[in-house]
Amino acid sequence: QVQLVESGGGLVQAGGSLRLSCAASGRALSRYTMGWLRQAPGKEREFVSTISWSGGSTDYVDFVKGRFTISRDNAKNLVYLQMNSLKPEDTAVYYCAARVAGRAWPRGVFEYWGQGTQVTVSS
Repeated sequence: QVQLVESGGGLVQAGGSLRLSCAASGRALSRYTMGWLRQAPGKEREFVSTISWSGGSTDYVDFVKGRFTISRDNAKNLVYLQMNSLKPEDTAVYYCAARVAGRAWPRGVFEYWGQGTQVTVSS
């Protein structure tokens, strides 16, 4: 199985940017579709974005389209989430997640999860 560790969270003002990183170990990253999800206080965890094993296909939830960009570097076993034009409603714990590529999965379903990194956007 794969282990995931997120980093890059923090406090930023509205309109600012952050880049989250997810370091994978245990298995080659290229085996997995990778994703980012988030959970705000008092709310359920929600899907944010996925990227295919090759990086050739990406998917975003509507409320981050045009602001967030997911990318990956399989050689370095890293996945990124570049977040621009951040809003206070983006405040949440952001989780990196993985699922084995080549299977039909519901959009927000993943097999492996990191511990999360806190992102706080002040107004």
